[in-house]
Amino acid sequence: MSHQSDLIAEDIGAYLKAQEDKSMLRFITCGSVDDGKSTLIGRLLYDSKLIFEDQLSALEADSKKVGTQGQDIDFALLVDGLAAEREQGITIDVAYRFFSTDKRKFIVADTPGHEQYTRNMATGASTADLAILLIDARKGVLTQTRRHSFIVSLLGIKHVVLAVNKMDLVDYSQAVLADIEIEYRAFAKNLGIENIMSIPISALKGDNILTPSENTSWYEGPTLMHYLETVQVDDDRAAGPFRMPVQWVNRPNLDFRGFSGTVSSGTVRVGDPVKALPNAQESTVKSIVTYDGELDEAVAGEAVTITLEDEIDISRGDVIAGKINPPEVADQFEAKIIWMSDEAMLPGRPYLIKTAAKTVPGVVTDLKYKVNVNTLEHTAAKTLDLNEIGICNISLDSRIAFDPYKESRETGAFIVIDRLTNNTVGAGMIDFALRRSSNIHWQALDVNKDARAEMKHQRPAILWFTGFSGSGKSTIANIIEKRLFARGRHTYVLDGDNVRHGLNRDLGFTDQDRVENIRRVGEVSKLMVDAGLVVMTSFISPFRSEREMVRRLVETGEFIEVFVDTPIEVCATRDPKGLYKKAKAGEIKNFTGYDSPYEAPVNPEIHVETAKFSAEECADQIVSYLEENGYLNANGNGKK
Repeated sequence: MSHQSDLIAEDIGAYLKAQEDKSMLRFITCGSVDDGKSTLIGRLLYDSKLIFEDQLSALEADSKKVGTQGQDIDFALLVDGLAAEREQGITIDVAYRFFSTDKRKFIVADTPGHEQYTRNMATGASTADLAILLIDARKGVLTQTRRHSFIVSLLGIKHVVLAVNKMDLVDYSQAVLADIEIEYRAFAKNLGIENIMSIPISALKGDNILTPSENTSWYEGPTLMHYLETVQVDDDRAAGPFRMPVQWVNRPNLDFRGFSGTVSSGTVRVGDPVKALPNAQESTVKSIVTYDGELDEAVAGEAVTITLEDEIDISRGDVIAGKINPPEVADQFEAKIIWMSDEAMLPGRPYLIKTAAKTVPGVVTDLKYKVNVNTLEHTAAKTLDLNEIGICNISLDSRIAFDPYKESRETGAFIVIDRLTNNTVGAGMIDFALRRSSNIHWQALDVNKDARAEMKHQRPAILWFTGFSGSGKSTIANIIEKRLFARGRHTYVLDGDNVRHGLNRDLGFTDQDRVENIRRVGEVSKLMVDAGLVVMTSFISPFRSEREMVRRLVETGEFIEVFVDTPIEVCATRDPKGLYKKAKAGEIKNFTGYDSPYEAPVNPEIHVETAKFSAEECADQIVSYLEENGYLNANGNGKK
């Protein structure tokens, strides 16, 4: 490998020390498909002599085999590593590359240009300090140019290089560059992007990459590499207030208790007063410990273990901060979300929200609007689809410490995780806390659930009947209630049809409305359990995630899932409401089992089959379960 420094051969220690002292610039290449992003990175590596000889040989061979430049070197192959990328000549996944020059170290993320891979582009941009936005000189500013620019501004990247590529194909026209720059700056002004450097280049030919091009004698600005080496990227993290999300409580023995994590912003010194959030406990830094020994201070980016003078309760996911200017604490926020899943985001559906080091259950309570990234127009919406961006209200099960994203990427960002698949389905940026978070508190009451249940001589619970329409849910629930009522037990039936006459009369049958339907019924059921009742709910409730959401609302043992298992063919022959006939004729849309899915329970507490047994026999099975598990004991609350 040919390198600009002779120290590698002469004094490797001195070379490594010199590398350690260099500043680091993280940047991304983005823009529309086939604008030359991968080619540009390959050219940077090639012209900087940062390619090993065996890599160069492989590149030359691959260029002849799968390249797009005839017998010439196809520089894009240096970063398009996936077979599908090479076959199509496009970038699909994010490719990261490290390289360095005499002046600076770089990590570059080559991000895909296709709209369906916008989520990959957002991933690459999340840690970048600068964005190289490529534009094909022949095509000008395109839809994906605007989309990527919006995400760049959304993720807080303050420096943009407008690299107008393929200038060789427009005869290096100064007028072409001027027209593109005027159009782009007008759009970027609405996004708040101010630091824009416009550079005419040809990634394939090497114009204005490392050295000034004779073909653009009219251009007097820096080359791309010179700009990357010299641009001053303000590291706001070091100047910000001290923050350290706790990743691990370090307790190797009884004599040591430290809190390990990476300082996300600011500086901490031994003796500094600190506050642990969200519980707002205070102490003083006793020591700052690393693998190489103790430090007097630690700055942003350093991984350390902090010990405190006082024994205070701190757990993984808490944030240790300076006593002065600590982060906010709340459980409800307004946030921007970039949706990254093929399955739409549904308000009311439970997700996991992961911040710097803490994962908590949460829901999107309201999708206020989504943003048209081409026009920046705000449009009403009920769901977010793949690659769409929306402004949402989010509610968490517990409070977290945070900073607005515009103030801190580290403590203001989060990801959204699907609870069932554990896939990352969204990325978010917190704008501000909803003030009602700190204004609403639980009111203590003297008469509690245990007292109410004991008075009724029963153990409160939700019998959650789920199954296809016509499976027999309501019939069985009605039989059970009559039997329990005759025994002096206190019950109530929440029927799917009945609640749609009042509580849920404003909801339809789309996926998002079904989610909200179950959320409301779950909250009502929880209140009835708190009142000491045995409540029976008869709802199709087709989604596992929503049934699990209701289970988590109550205590262990208070949610009993009853799977009324009846084949849809049998339900269709019964068809007590004539719904299957209408669905088959296309008169009903979003009908469960036809054009809307049903996710059967995996491990229900009770499984009844109405195709094999009568409704009375199924009711017997359920009542027996209640008796055997102490729900109908005379002393109440399951106590014998």
